[in-house]
Amino acid sequence: MSQNNSSARSLMSRAGMAVPAFLLLVLAYEMFEWTFNRTYVPEGSSLVMRYKGPPLPFLPGNRPPAISGHFAKVDEHGRPLEVGILKDMLGPGRHFRWIGWWETHLVPDTIVHPGEVAIVSSKMGEDLTGGQFLVDGDLDKTNEKGILRQAFGPGTYRINDYAYTVEVLAKASVPQGAETNAAGWVSIPTGYVGVVTNLTDNKLTNTTAGIQDKVLQPGLYPINPNEQHIDSIGVGYAEKSIKSNFLSKDGKPLLDESGEPAVMDDDSGIAFPSNDGFKIHMDFTAVWGIMPDQAADVIRKFGKLDAVESKVVVPQIESICRNKGSSLGAVDLLVGDTRQKFQEEVSEAFHKVLEDKGLTLLHGFVRNIHIPQEVRKPIQEKFIADELKLTREQELLTARTEATLREAEKKVDLENERIVAETTKMVAQVAAEGNKEAEETKAETVKLVAVVARQTAEVEAEASVTLGKAKAGAKQVEAEAKSELFKLAVDAFGSGSAYNQWVFATGLPEDVQLDMLYAGEGTFWTDLKGFTEVMVGRQAAEQKKATTTTAK
Repeated sequence: MSQNNSSARSLMSRAGMAVPAFLLLVLAYEMFEWTFNRTYVPEGSSLVMRYKGPPLPFLPGNRPPAISGHFAKVDEHGRPLEVGILKDMLGPGRHFRWIGWWETHLVPDTIVHPGEVAIVSSKMGEDLTGGQFLVDGDLDKTNEKGILRQAFGPGTYRINDYAYTVEVLAKASVPQGAETNAAGWVSIPTGYVGVVTNLTDNKLTNTTAGIQDKVLQPGLYPINPNEQHIDSIGVGYAEKSIKSNFLSKDGKPLLDESGEPAVMDDDSGIAFPSNDGFKIHMDFTAVWGIMPDQAADVIRKFGKLDAVESKVVVPQIESICRNKGSSLGAVDLLVGDTRQKFQEEVSEAFHKVLEDKGLTLLHGFVRNIHIPQEVRKPIQEKFIADELKLTREQELLTARTEATLREAEKKVDLENERIVAETTKMVAQVAAEGNKEAEETKAETVKLVAVVARQTAEVEAEASVTLGKAKAGAKQVEAEAKSELFKLAVDAFGSGSAYNQWVFATGLPEDVQLDMLYAGEGTFWTDLKGFTEVMVGRQAAEQKKATTTTAK
């Protein structure tokens, strides 16, 4: 018995020691878990995980290494099948990974602010071939090494730094009135278009390297600088004028004897000699421009918009004006049809040149042609003399015309008087004829009234006769109806006396009172006295009753 008790106490003692040991083991595990295995991922960061297998080869969990340049494969539950970096990362929060099997490090999320664009390069996958350096595909979906073709706009991205590197580019905008070659987050303002230059072929869009015909309209575009460059070029019309320099004093142009501005003896404006040896200065204005469908060709041919103006517009204006102007004399450039023809030929030639260059001309015209005074003065004096002669002729013609006008005015007055007299005569005739017609109409009206009155009397007489006949017939019908009524009544009562008694009875009042008065033979008149008193008393009582009812 004592031996059994001793064994029981020994078991209880060992059990009592095992519980604290178990609790201590659990506490030690939890401390190890929360001290060494716990990783806290804050907001804005992600956790990259690398599975390295057990620390000793005989422990479970050994896996083959992943292929170099590739993520470690995992099963459908996310458990690693190979040793290496896992593609998926863990987000913000507490995560527990056994340090003997796992290796982790924090990676801050990539934030692309408004106006910026992110360019991502893939470090994992197969090498590109055929001279290509851009990779098609989205994040975590690429299979080749290289720069991703896609540019990533504003936002927050969780990017595994083992597989990708990121470069954030700021916005590239076009200042007003300027042009630039840009990439990144490109802003094309109103009045500009973007000419796209591909740095490599793009199989997805079926485009080749080089300047593309399709341009970008004003707006914001994320552009990968490794794939494309954008040349922003102003479109629309611009004005370019070439002017001569004038002599001036105190900021005001000096005028020569004929009142024309005096041109400086230099090569300002478009200066050239005429075919008779005089130096001519000319002013020219061109309103030209580039349309959106011409922008790509302009960049392809000339590079920039200012190069178009300096290499095409201005040289062509000067060349055309000098070539055509030098073939004419100074007088031809000053007067008449030859000057107008010269201006039209210059505008047409300039329009054709710009059209051949892929540019648009809205207006191109010669504004002023400055002729030397020694040529201009005699011609102007001759023109003045001719104009003075024409003026005198016009004055004489005006005087003759005025005399003719006065004569015509007298004729008009005479004609007015004649018309007034004729009009008065015609009015009198019309009035007389009107009065005559009025009297005739009045007499005819009286005659018609008499006829209508006679017809009315006849109708009234006929109506009276008809009305009398109708009344007599009505009385006859009424009498016959009454006779027929009496006949029917008599037949109904059987005899005339019976019908009379019924009429007499229906005519009596409802409150009639019958009194029987008896009189013996020979005493009627004696008894009649009593009947009279009774009737008189009854009438008095009825009158009193009626009076009382009225008072109420």
